[in-house]
Amino acid sequence: MEYSVNSKEKIYLGLKVFFTIAVLIGFIALFSINKKTGAMMGVFGVYALLIGLFFFIRHAVAIGYLRGNAVRVSEDQFPELFKIAEEYSEKLQLASTPSVFIIQAGGILNAFAARFIGKEYVVLYSEIVEAAYEKGIDALSFVIGHELGHIKRKHMTMNFILFPSLIIPFLGSAYSRACEYTCDNIGKHLNPNGAVSGMLILAVGKYLYEKVNINRYLEQIENEKGFWVWFAEIISSHPNLPKRIKKINQEKI
Repeated sequence: MEYSVNSKEKIYLGLKVFFTIAVLIGFIALFSINKKTGAMMGVFGVYALLIGLFFFIRHAVAIGYLRGNAVRVSEDQFPELFKIAEEYSEKLQLASTPSVFIIQAGGILNAFAARFIGKEYVVLYSEIVEAAYEKGIDALSFVIGHELGHIKRKHMTMNFILFPSLIIPFLGSAYSRACEYTCDNIGKHLNPNGAVSGMLILAVGKYLYEKVNINRYLEQIENEKGFWVWFAEIISSHPNLPKRIKKINQEKI
């Protein structure tokens, strides 16, 4: 399936690779300068391993909670969603269809993709699934396609392998925002009808999204400016929603 990759994703990925290599070379160089420096770097390495172990365990517990409590989508459980996941996985030429789970999240409208020990997951919050069954499934189809896009592009794997690059402020969030644009493109190519509505549901919820004046919402890109608007986006993993909608409207399919 043809889709466009955001140009900044490639640039930021290249920077992450560069800084990861630079950090590792710097670590090795400092370790080999003298015994004192080597000992300090050794202690730093131990702390880094402990921090990495902490995040691994936290992620493992989260996946365990998900598998133990969420509802797994299958041929007999929300079969419409299972069929969409299978169809889109085939179109994206994924090795297999990721496990799809639905979980209640206190009214939050969202979804995410995850990876743990070689296995991929797509998690849908129940509110967005409810919206699909009440208003139509196109928006949710776009969201599923978007999350499968993260798996197709191996975004989680890249973040894991290149984690030393996080030492560079804002680089990780910049890469993440570029990845979001790419996955929006993938979602639109899989279901063009659900792209805008899928993002509007994230903005104002499953009832009000149909009443939003798109043109006025897009004008907020120019009208709502200032340092804090800019800074809030710079440290965020996702671009501001009006920007995503404007970008997706420009995407050719």
